[in-house]
Amino acid sequence: MNSEKISLELQERETLGKGVKRLRREGIIPGVIHDHGKPSIHVQSEYVALHKVFVRAGKHHPVQVTVGKTQYATIIKAVTFDPRYNKLTHITFGAIKANEKVEAEIPVHAVYDEGNDASPAERAGLIVLAQTTVVAVKALPNDLPDVLTYNGEQLVNVGDQVNVADLQIPNGVEVETEPEHVIATVFEPSALAAANDDAGGDAVVGDEVAVDADHESNAEEGTQADEIRPGGKEQKESKEQGQNPEKQ
Repeated sequence: MNSEKISLELQERETLGKGVKRLRREGIIPGVIHDHGKPSIHVQSEYVALHKVFVRAGKHHPVQVTVGKTQYATIIKAVTFDPRYNKLTHITFGAIKANEKVEAEIPVHAVYDEGNDASPAERAGLIVLAQTTVVAVKALPNDLPDVLTYNGEQLVNVGDQVNVADLQIPNGVEVETEPEHVIATVFEPSALAAANDDAGGDAVVGDEVAVDADHESNAEEGTQADEIRPGGKEQKESKEQGQNPEKQ
């Protein structure tokens, strides 16, 4: 399904806790690899190389990671961004196995008839508001798609919606997001503008989507807690890894 091979060389990291702030100032981003209940591997990488891999792989494309002489088949499970500068500050990889299904977040895109680059609603001056940009799926690593699509030509009139159930799902892929979850809705521009004005410029329609910082920990940036967990306490994470290795 995803024929592109993405690889990344990481260095083993000795700096932990608050010391990672110094690494970030030097352009080095800390990370961790969780490997099916085994001790976590603390790693680091130069910012530009790591960010390029994240942009290409997202949270759905396998990444072949090399640390020293050891190779790991992984998928990116969580990333943390500094909201002030939108800069990557931490990354978590989960080791995967070719014969075990993994959970991933797949981007959602609209497709249109040949010659069109927008829906009928947009071509008529209406607004299509995207309310979901990714959906959760489970599949074998090699079956994970890079994108899931829906027919944007079905968005014609005000109130028309596309739901998760409208997505084209490849064989071998299980969608875990609810079928009725809304992906996009057609709005009248004036109605959307009025709702935005009433909300003081902060109107949110449907589910608010956290794109990049959805797994950010509440721990102080650079603390030991931030280092040992992708989104929960170390004890909880270790327990979950032991009970359900597919989630790693």
